[in-house]
Amino acid sequence: MKEFKRYLITSALPYANGPVHIGHLAGVYVPADIYVRYLRARNNDVVFIGGSDEHGVPITLRARKEGLTPQQIVDRYHEIIKKSFADFGISFDIYSRTSNAMHHETAAEFFTTLYEKGEFVEQASRQYFDEQEQQFLADRYIVGTCPKCGAENAYGDQCEKCGSALSPDELINPRSTISGQAPVLKETKHWYLPLDKYEGWLRQWILEEHKEWKPNVYGQCKSWIDAGLKPRAVTRDLDWGVPVPLSEAKGKVLYVWFDAPIGYISATRELTPDWEKYWKDEDTRMIHFIGKDNIVFHCIIFPAMLKHEGSYILPDNVPANEFLNLEGDKISTSRNWAVWLHEYLNDFQGQQDVLRYVLTANAPETKDNDFTWKDFQARNNNELVAILGNFVNRALVLTQKYFDGKVPEAAGSNEYDFQLRQLCSDYMTNIEENIGQFKFREALKELMNVARLGNKYLADTEPWKLIKTDEDAVKTILYNSLQLCARLAVLMEPFLPFSAQKLKDMLCLPKLTWDDCKKFDLLPAGHTLGEPGLLFAKIEDAAIEAQINKLMQTKAANEAAALKPAPAKESIEYDDFTKLDIRIATIKEAEKVPKADKLLKIVLENGLDTRVVVSGIAQYYKPEDIIGKQVCLLANLAPRKLRGIESNGMIVAAVAEGGKPVVAGFHEDVPVGARLK
Repeated sequence: MKEFKRYLITSALPYANGPVHIGHLAGVYVPADIYVRYLRARNNDVVFIGGSDEHGVPITLRARKEGLTPQQIVDRYHEIIKKSFADFGISFDIYSRTSNAMHHETAAEFFTTLYEKGEFVEQASRQYFDEQEQQFLADRYIVGTCPKCGAENAYGDQCEKCGSALSPDELINPRSTISGQAPVLKETKHWYLPLDKYEGWLRQWILEEHKEWKPNVYGQCKSWIDAGLKPRAVTRDLDWGVPVPLSEAKGKVLYVWFDAPIGYISATRELTPDWEKYWKDEDTRMIHFIGKDNIVFHCIIFPAMLKHEGSYILPDNVPANEFLNLEGDKISTSRNWAVWLHEYLNDFQGQQDVLRYVLTANAPETKDNDFTWKDFQARNNNELVAILGNFVNRALVLTQKYFDGKVPEAAGSNEYDFQLRQLCSDYMTNIEENIGQFKFREALKELMNVARLGNKYLADTEPWKLIKTDEDAVKTILYNSLQLCARLAVLMEPFLPFSAQKLKDMLCLPKLTWDDCKKFDLLPAGHTLGEPGLLFAKIEDAAIEAQINKLMQTKAANEAAALKPAPAKESIEYDDFTKLDIRIATIKEAEKVPKADKLLKIVLENGLDTRVVVSGIAQYYKPEDIIGKQVCLLANLAPRKLRGIESNGMIVAAVAEGGKPVVAGFHEDVPVGARLK
């Protein structure tokens, strides 16, 4: 493999219409940060680029909905995202944004270069135009009837009821979401990137020259290329974004998919005047960390842009992850079904590394994976606390107790000690190899194996017993244990940076590089340690229940919001209504109908008589809970046999969320037999 002089690491630009959630972290930012911290520990020249993606239609939609400007929207979320990343320890060299002047200048320059080289195709088409507002309509600004399922208010790009992908011209009775008026078709000109023209080169570059890419990345690229690439518009009619730098393109901006990745370049230009050596020198290794929804953009479209601009290097690898689900359901910003980073940092203060650990241990590297709060708690309590934290604490506390907090001098080594050293070295090699292959989950397992090794060593040697008979042996045991702790402090740093710093402080560890850890003896005999403390704290059930309850409240709110009243039935005459004899009745007896899970046998007194009614409410109401309750009885319904029981009437109920029947009742006592009018 080629040796590189420097590294350019980019992470997908989060969209600035909402905060960052754990799906973003697991897919992109935690693995990117692990890799960058590892490179820095090896003393590599590396820059880590991030920033907010701040253009596009969803921003304008949110702005219009909230009565704000697009700039006000992106200002809000940019600050939330930037602070969350900083507090979580994502170690960007710069976190920029695409609404700033440097980005606008860089994106315009990039477009101009491709334009002047004749790389774009100009094409006129008829698109929907709002005459009242005098503007072309993006797909999300158009609603109408879905041609597939008949749902009203389907968007011009998708029907959210049936999930079908749509185009605006497929909608029945389309209308503008801005004015409410029916739009007209009007001719407009746009510029397209001819991906079909680049298909041969892309096939060679990806499918032949980058077979080492992750299977999920390689497979998606192959699928796209095999299906045949098509020209893609790089401009659109919109008033929010980077203006197209052509005199004939007034009122047009660069399409957000085109300008967003250029944000990596503009951010690097902000960071350093030497930015070109990271983007244009073949001795630089460029790696994009992204989620699977961005694979096509970073593996096919952006490389095609860079290649045909002519002066830029291409990505060497694009280690995209799959999606992370939450409690068995897809994470959704619109449904608020997420664990938001800024909320986590508030609820679990000082526990950034717990989330980093769980997201890495459960990373969706090759397939979609699931985050649950119970697993989060178990991994913290059973792994971080019981394994890693336990070993470190025992080693430091025993040293303080027996040797006044100073590293004892080893009094010779036995075969077990030599095995310990060899295993520790093997684990470190495995960590390096797995990080190099972007297998961070496996690398983390090997890190924990170092801690497991330390725990087993202490359990096998039992220095707390041996101290009574062989102090020299205890010196060797604790000397070796402390060397393991020192090595852990360095190896932990890419994965658990906050805890690594705590451990370094406890050990009073000098600054060490990754390669320093290739030797076992890192702490000299006589070195004074700091005060021992707990690296991790147990997470109690109450904290987890609070998070689960929060999600359940979200689910209930979503279900309530999704519940739509059934349409009104056909009109009836007043005389039709008067045929219904609805009376107030009191439940005297109630019992389940044998072999019928849904049915209750209910005895009712209604002022005229006492009668039996069979009602399908057994799954929601216990017999003992409804005795004495007043209900509405449809008294003149013809008798009907259910499970051999004659039912004389019907209890009136409404259907709530999930089909639950809610029996109509009263806040005040009503005379039995009273008729509803």
